[in-house]
Parts: sequence; C-alpha cells; structure tokens
Amino acid sequence: MVNSCRKIIISFMLAMMFLTLSPLASFKTEAASIGESIVTYGEKFMGVPYIFGGTTPNGFDCSGFVQYIYKQTAGISLPRTTDQQYNVGTSVAKSELKPGDLVFYANTYRKGISHVGVYAGGNMVLNATTSKGIDLVSLNDTYWGPKYAGSKRVLDEVQTPDWFTDVDKSTSTYTAIKTLSDQEVITGFEDYTFRPNEKVTRGQAAAIINRVLNIEPKVMSHFADVPKSNRFAYDIAAMREAGIITGFADKTFRPEAEMTRSEMALIIQRSFDLNMSQTAAASISYTDIDANHWAFESVVTMAMIDKTGIFAGDKFYGTHHATRESFTVAIYNAMNAK
Repeated sequence: MVNSCRKIIISFMLAMMFLTLSPLASFKTEAASIGESIVTYGEKFMGVPYIFGGTTPNGFDCSGFVQYIYKQTAGISLPRTTDQQYNVGTSVAKSELKPGDLVFYANTYRKGISHVGVYAGGNMVLNATTSKGIDLVSLNDTYWGPKYAGSKRVLDEVQTPDWFTDVDKSTSTYTAIKTLSDQEVITGFEDYTFRPNEKVTRGQAAAIINRVLNIEPKVMSHFADVPKSNRFAYDIAAMREAGIITGFADKTFRPEAEMTRSEMALIIQRSFDLNMSQTAAASISYTDIDANHWAFESVVTMAMIDKTGIFAGDKFYGTHHATRESFTVAIYNAMNAK
C-alpha cells in the first residue's frame, strides 16, 4: 500500500514537472491539423464573388480559390486548373474525408471533371460557386451531390504550416509579427493562428514587455488582485518596480482589463525610454488627440518610429483597445528605433 502511494505521488510530481517545463504554444504546434487550418483560412473569404479565371481575394473561380488557400496556409503549390488538381494526391473514399481534402465534381458547366472544393468537415464543402461566391455546400446538396466525382488527399498528416493562417505575408505588419514570433516575444496559438485582432490585457502586456526587457523583480506581490499564483505575477511585479505599468488608487492592477491604444503608447515609450522629437512631432497631426492629452507625447512617438504604416492617418484612436497586432508592431518599432 505504501509503495503504491509512493508511485502515485512520484507520478504526480513528474506530471507537474512536465507541465511546468512545457514550452509556450507556437504556430508550429501539432495540436491542430493543417487541413483544419486551411478551412479556417478559407472561410474568411465567405461571400467573395465568383470570377471565372479569378485567383485573388478580389474574386475566385473554384480551382483558383483552392490553389490560393493551400498556398497561403500551407505553402503548397497546387496546379492551376481543376482537372490538373484532380491528378495530384491520393484518392480517398467519401466516407473517409478529412478537413482539407479536395472534393471534385463532374459535368457541371462542361463534361468531365469541372469543379473542385475543400472538404470542411461536417459533410460540408467550401468552394467557389457562381451563384453565391465562396460558400459552404452539403455533400448531399440536390445539385452538387449527384455530380460528386471523387476526392483527393494532398496533405502530409505531419506537415505543419510555415506561418500563421490568419496573417497575410503581404501585410505591412508581417515583418514585425514574424520577428517577435521568431524571438518568442509573442507567440501564436495551437490552431496555427496569431489572432491579430484579439485585445491585449494589462497582464498580457506586462508579460510580453518583460520577455524583451527581462527585468527580475525584487518583490513578487504588490497588488490586492495579483496573488503570487497569478500567471502574470512575476512580470507585473517587474513592470511595477520599473515604473512601466503601475496600478490604481485602490491598490489593484486589474490584470484582465483590456489595454487602450493610448495606454499601450505610454508603456512602450516608458519601456524603451523613447523621447519625442519636437521637429518630427510638428509633422504629425492627429485630430483626436491634442497637446494637453496625458498620452500625447507617447502617441506622437509611436507615429514617429512607425515602420509599418499601422499608425498612419489623421486619427490615433487612443480610446480603442490595443490588439495583438498593434501591440506587436509598437514593440517592434521601439526595438528598432535606435
């Protein structure tokens, strides 16, 4: 009985050690299939119109759409036309379909293999239709069902994407996101996404900043709502001691509160000790913030050092919430400002 208890305790300790040492999730994790990532990315184009010969988000035909989402998500270059795509991959039974498999139809607008889509799971196919553009249709659809001609699997099951499925490599913020992701300053999620529009909390901001600054706090507990067990306690203590992110009058930090863009600008300026150039500032004019605003200097500094254009325009939108994309870009700009 004693030996059994010891074995249970040892097993538990080893399990806890494993969890403690497990790395943060990155976009190369194998927790989600590449096929599901292709479908998730493809669904972002729902409603994009059908254009015969179309191969861009301005308009797709069926094979152009499949070719585009495979390339953007998985880096896989499929042939251009439907009949060419039908000749790649391995045939798979209809009952064995997995998300990401290619689904082919025959005798639609011409004889033979003439249409292709991507199996989305749940008996649904994501494809470019002439009537609704990018749309989901059932395998048992009264029109498409009888025209089903077979399916192909072109994905290697162990293959992982080389980039986040929700960040276009052509975007101006690509370099910033890639650089900080490679350095593991800000990582992705287990479904291969970066979630650029997700809001950043004060606790998350503290952790991200401290991955760059690597400040070691002297005292762990300062705030009533941040116990030592809080996942951000170490970084929050570091930010507080460095005077980068402080608390509120009620002695709370509010780690789950979402950060505004003005607050983001202030802590980035403090973190990297950035000074506003009066000459450069004279050329920057936001209509939604004036020189008397508490974050004016910080906001103008963000615009001065911006290398992506994300802070361009006549408004800064300081009361809007900071997103993972804007926060990443702000840090990247600051790291490269000197």
